[in-house]
Amino acid sequence: MLFKILVILHTLGATVWAGGHLFLAVTVLPQALKNRETDRIRQFEQYFEGFGLSALLLQVITGLGLTWIYLPGFRDFWSFDSFLSVYIGIKLALLLLTLILALHSRFFLIPKLSEENLNFLALHIVAVTTLAVLFVIFGAGIRLGGLTISF
Repeated sequence: MLFKILVILHTLGATVWAGGHLFLAVTVLPQALKNRETDRIRQFEQYFEGFGLSALLLQVITGLGLTWIYLPGFRDFWSFDSFLSVYIGIKLALLLLTLILALHSRFFLIPKLSEENLNFLALHIVAVTTLAVLFVIFGAGIRLGGLTISF
């Protein structure tokens, strides 16, 4: 039962995190860039930041719990000899990249947001959104037993 609860909570966190960033990238950002309005971005960040970061934290906690279930005691995690350890490793790398971009954005871009650096913030938004979608893809890959590409 714990496994199912963790999967559901992890999926809800992913829904909020990825969905929020997709909404930002597809609806808010284009209008902000078109009209050169930084207020649209600030307003979205103001409302989404706490909720989004809570969802990301939920994903981290449940992800660690799921990893513990999949690889008890994190045994064989660092061996990367199974799709599972590889996918979990990829998700951790995606998390690290997300945290780096989020911290840079939060402490360096958002406080000084202006029309001049709006395009640079847009690149950050697209990057974080791409990482969020990759989180979902690799998470689905874990549940599906790996994703293979064949032509």
